[in-house]
Amino acid sequence: MKIVIINYGAGNIQSIMFAIERLGFKAVLSNNPDEIKSADKVIFPGVGEASSAMTKLRESGLDSLIPELKQPVLGICLGMQLMCNKTEEGNTKGLGIFDVDVLKFSNNVKVPQMGWNQIYDLKTDLFKDISENEFMYLVHSFYAPNCAESIATTNYDVEYASALQKDNFYGTQFHPEKSGDVGEKILGNFLKM
Repeated sequence: MKIVIINYGAGNIQSIMFAIERLGFKAVLSNNPDEIKSADKVIFPGVGEASSAMTKLRESGLDSLIPELKQPVLGICLGMQLMCNKTEEGNTKGLGIFDVDVLKFSNNVKVPQMGWNQIYDLKTDLFKDISENEFMYLVHSFYAPNCAESIATTNYDVEYASALQKDNFYGTQFHPEKSGDVGEKILGNFLKM
């Protein structure tokens, strides 16, 4: 199986590579459109700020490639947020895969949300054999509100979508690669799709 992690200068790539290796697979880092298109599975990571990340995607042409991919694609953290219509972070237009706008948490809570929080209302095979209310690791100041494409929910000031799915596209606000055995099981479920 060919697993490609999109390398566009805005990702926590090493921890994802190590998690995939612990699951018994190898991944390659690439920003080459042909290599990404020929992958069996694509992981779209993201750590950083939305507008600069989108600038990097546009400069490499990946902004038009990613929405056209037909194989399973997993966006993680900022990767998931960039797959939405737009984000309040830098008033940035996203890739428009998920039909939801990303909002900033209110001043009622400490921002960023950093640490462990529960996921529930789990849907799809991404969460096969995963219990409700498992704890996942999150670091974020912006969130996707619950919507028709929500497949997991978390509560921090508001209930929001901690995972999204539309067709072959999946997104997790949490970091499965930093969420211990349960997170790696979710990553494994994605790789089996």
